[in-house]
Formats: sequence, C-alpha cells, structure tokens
Amino acid sequence: MTAVRPAVPAEYVTARSVLEAAMLEVGPGALRRSSVLVAASDGRVLGALVLAGSEIDAVAVRPGRRGQGIGSLLVRAAAARRPALSASFDPALEPFYASLGFEIVREGGRCRGTLRGPRGPDGTREPDG
Repeated sequence: MTAVRPAVPAEYVTARSVLEAAMLEVGPGALRRSSVLVAASDGRVLGALVLAGSEIDAVAVRPGRRGQGIGSLLVRAAAARRPALSASFDPALEPFYASLGFEIVREGGRCRGTLRGPRGPDGTREPDG
C-alpha cells in the first residue's frame, strides 16, 4: 500500500532523484526550505512533491510507477494541508490538474492552476451545500 507522508531529511537525495528523472529541476537547498511529501511503499520512495507555502514547486513519480495514481495521492495530501493550493505547469499536464479540481488558466506557454474551497481530509473537494 502506498502512503504519503512528510519526507525525512535522509530521503531528500531520493526525492531529488525522482524529480530529476522527470526532468524537473529543484534549486540547491530548496528541499530543506520547503515542505517535501513522499509517496512510499515498503520503505521505497515512489514519488515526491515539493511544496513552498501554498505553491506546488514540483511533483513527480518514478518512471516505472507513473499512471498508478501516485501523483494524485501526493497532490491530494498537499491539498489537505493547505486552504488553497496553486501550481504552474506545462500545458501537457492540464488534464492531470483538471482531474484534481484545479481551476486552470493559460499564461503564455504555461498553465496556472488553483485549487480552493473546502476539502475533506484526503484533499478532495467537499460537495457544495
């Protein structure tokens, strides 16, 4: 079973390698200055999310584990920790963020997504009314 939890400092190197495998660059010291969540199963880190305040700086899953809902688990866990969540991303990722309930606008060649409103403990939006 995959569980999402805050990363411990000893996992930062692994989290960085997962992000780099997805061709995402995280600056020096960024992991120590941010909240880092990892998705892990049987002690192995499968995915990582870097959260700076309410902004998703990066989210990635090991190449062999993509398409299994791990990225969605990471984003939902981040959403459960913040009253609002935002991300800037490539237009190819628009369906992913839209499926999680982000309101998306295009800005030049990038997309900007925002997730607001009441959410349950799993990060999903609660129904209105």
